[in-house]
Amino acid sequence: MSTTTTAVGTPDPDEQPSNVVPLRPVDSSTAVPGVAGEVERSAVVEGELLTPEESAAVDRRIAAARAAKFVRAAAVAPVRVVRVVRESERTATAAKTTLGPALCVVQGVESWVIRGWDAGTLGVYRRQIRSAEAMGDTEALRDWTDRKEAAVERRHQRIKDLPVLAVGVAKTLVGGLVGTIVLVLVLGAVVQITGAGQFTAVVGGALDIVRWVITAVAFAWAPFVMLAPLGVLLAAWREGRRRGTAPGWLATASDGGVDLTIDETTIARALEALRIQQISAYIKQGLPLQYLTPARRDGRGTHAVLRLPAGVTAEKIARRRADLATGLHRLAKEVWPTTGSEAGILDLWIADKGALAEGAGPYPLLTDGAVDVFKGVPFGRTLRGEPITAPVMERNTISGGIPGQGKSSGARVIMAGAALDPTAELRIWVPDANFDFEAFKPRCSRYVMGAEDEKIAEILEHLRELHAEVQRRGELLVKYEIPSVTREYASKGVGLHPLFGLLEEAHVAIQHAVYGKEISGLLVDVVRLGRKRGIHLILSTQAPTKDSMPRDVTRNCSNGIAYAVGDHVANDALLGQGAYAAGHRATELIPGTDRGTAVVKGFSGERSEIVQAYFLDVAKGNDQVTPIIERSLAAIRTAGRTLPGSDAPAPQIESDRDLLEDLDAVMGQEPIKAADLPALLERHAPKWTPYKTMTGKSLRDELAALGVKVPSTGNKYPVDPVTVRDALARRATADLDEQD
Repeated sequence: MSTTTTAVGTPDPDEQPSNVVPLRPVDSSTAVPGVAGEVERSAVVEGELLTPEESAAVDRRIAAARAAKFVRAAAVAPVRVVRVVRESERTATAAKTTLGPALCVVQGVESWVIRGWDAGTLGVYRRQIRSAEAMGDTEALRDWTDRKEAAVERRHQRIKDLPVLAVGVAKTLVGGLVGTIVLVLVLGAVVQITGAGQFTAVVGGALDIVRWVITAVAFAWAPFVMLAPLGVLLAAWREGRRRGTAPGWLATASDGGVDLTIDETTIARALEALRIQQISAYIKQGLPLQYLTPARRDGRGTHAVLRLPAGVTAEKIARRRADLATGLHRLAKEVWPTTGSEAGILDLWIADKGALAEGAGPYPLLTDGAVDVFKGVPFGRTLRGEPITAPVMERNTISGGIPGQGKSSGARVIMAGAALDPTAELRIWVPDANFDFEAFKPRCSRYVMGAEDEKIAEILEHLRELHAEVQRRGELLVKYEIPSVTREYASKGVGLHPLFGLLEEAHVAIQHAVYGKEISGLLVDVVRLGRKRGIHLILSTQAPTKDSMPRDVTRNCSNGIAYAVGDHVANDALLGQGAYAAGHRATELIPGTDRGTAVVKGFSGERSEIVQAYFLDVAKGNDQVTPIIERSLAAIRTAGRTLPGSDAPAPQIESDRDLLEDLDAVMGQEPIKAADLPALLERHAPKWTPYKTMTGKSLRDELAALGVKVPSTGNKYPVDPVTVRDALARRATADLDEQD
C-alpha cells in the first residue's frame, strides 16, 4: 500500500508516529542539522504505513541494531505525519464524489413522489390537522379541518367538470379540422372554376404545408426531447439538494468549508438529531413543527421562534446547545437557543458562520471622541451586530460571573466611557492585588488597590465620604428645586456633577470580618439614594449570593450584567428575580467559549439582551486605556476645569520618557540584574505606566532595540552601567553630527 507522508521539520519525538518508516533517502545538502542528513526541513517522504504489530517489530529491530552499534542513534529521523493519503482514500473520495450527486437525484425523485402523493391524498392538510390535535389548538384544528373539506369539495367539482371540458376540447379540435378541410376544398374549387389552376394542385399544396409544419416542429423539438432526460436529472438533483441532506459518510474533505442554509427544514433536522424522544416521535409521525416566526434574516444571522412538541422545554434544548450547533454546522458560540414567552417555545438565533469571531470589534472611542454620560456610554454589540449603549444616569449596575469571563473588562469599558465626560468624577476601589485599573488612577479622585486590612479600612473611609456626599447632594436638590440631577446643573460646578464609583471584587470587601458589615450598610444606602443625585455605583463580583452581596443592593440595581454563571441563584441576583424562570439565563453561556459575552438587563427596551462587550487591553505593549485617560485629562484642562471631585488641576501624564537616561539616573557603578531594574525605574518615575508592568525580559528586549547588549552571565542577565552610558554618549555624538 503506497502512501504519501508530509514531514515538517523535526518535532519533539513524543509527537512523532512510530508507524512511518522512510524508504527514500534525502539529499544531504538540504538535511536538517543534527539529524544525520536523513530528512530535510520540509520534505515529502515516500513511505509505507505499517500496522501496530509491524511497527512494534520494526522498533525492536532498530533497537537491536543500535545495541549492536550497526545503526547510529540519529539514523532514523523523527518524521511528523501531517496527513497520510492512502490509495484507498483516494478511491473512497472519488466514490463519494460520484455517489453524492446520485443520492441527491434519488432524494429529488423521492421528494417529487412524496409531493405528488401529498397532492393526491391531501397530506398537507392531514398533517396540519394532526399537528393541531397534538398541540391541543382547537382553533387551528377547526381551521385546517374546514380547509381540508373545502379542498375536497374543489377537487370533487373539478372531477365533475372534466367530462364537460373534454367534450368541449374535442368539439373545438373537430370543428377546427372540419373548417380547415372545407376551406381547402372551397379554395380548390374556386381555382378550378376560374382556370387559375388545378383543384388537385391546391389540395396537394395544402398537404405539403401540413407536412412541412410537422417536420419543422419535429426538428425544433428534437434537441429538447434528446436533452429532456438530462434536464429531468438536473431538476431532480436540485430538488434533492433543496429537500435532502447527504449522510455523514458521504462527506469529503472538500465539503468542510461549505455552509449550510438555515431554514425550517434544517432546524427541524438539527432538533431531530438531538434524539429527544418526544421530538423524534413527533417528526416520525410526519407532523410539522409549528413556527411562530419562520426562519428569517436577522442582523448577522437567522432568527426563528417555534413551539416544541409537548413535554419538551426550551431549557432542555438550551442545555444541549453544543449538540444542536453540530447539526447546524456551527460553533457552539454561534447558536443561541433561549426560552420564549412560554416554557415550550424555543427562541433560536443562529449566527452566520464566522460572524461572531471578531467579537464586538474595536472600542469606538479608542482614538477620538467624547461622551455625555447623560446619553449613556458605549458598551458593546448585540449578537445581531447592533451597537448597544449602557445607560448610567439614574442607574446603578451590578456585574458578575465566573472568573475569567470578562467582568473586569466590562467595568473598564463603562469607566472609560465615563472618563471621557469632562464633568464626571471617578472613584475606583479594588480590594485585591491586581493592576486591571491602574491606568485609571490619574483620572480618579479616589483610588485604592490592595486586599490588606489597611486597604479595606481605606475603602470603608471612602464609602463613608460617599455616603455623606449623598446626603449633601440631597440638600442641593432641595435648594435648586429639582427632582434629580440634570445636564444643566451637572455642568454648572455647583457640586452636582456625575459621580461614578466602581467597587471591583465587591464580595472581598463585603465579607471582610471587621469592616464588611458597615461596608454593606453603606452600599445599600448609596444604591437606594444616590441614583437621582447623580451617583452611579458599579458593583462587580464573582458570585452575588446573599452572603456576598446584600439583597437590597441587587434589588436596586437597574442595570445587570451577567457573564457565565453557575446557577439560577446568581443568575437572578444579576438579572432580577424570576429572570431564570422567564428564560433570561446566563447559565446558558459556556465558560471559556463565551468569554466577553454577557446577558444584560436594563440596556434596551427588551427584558434582556445577549451582548458581546468591547475589550480594552491593559497589557504592556498594547495598553489601550492610558491613551484614553490622557485624552480625558487633556479635555478637562482644555475646558479650564479642575479634576472632578478635587481642587487640584488635572494631572499631566508623562507622555514619554528616555529609558537610557532613566537607567543612568538609577544605576551606580556596578552591574545590576535586569530583573531588579524595573522596581528602581518605577520608584524613579512612579507615574510612568510602562515601568509598572516592565519585567526583566521586556527590559532586555528594549535595551537590545537600543543597541545595548545584555549578557546572560549565570542566567542573571546583568546590565552594565558602562554600556548604558556608552550608548548615551554614542547617541549624543550622532545628534551633534546631524546638527553639523
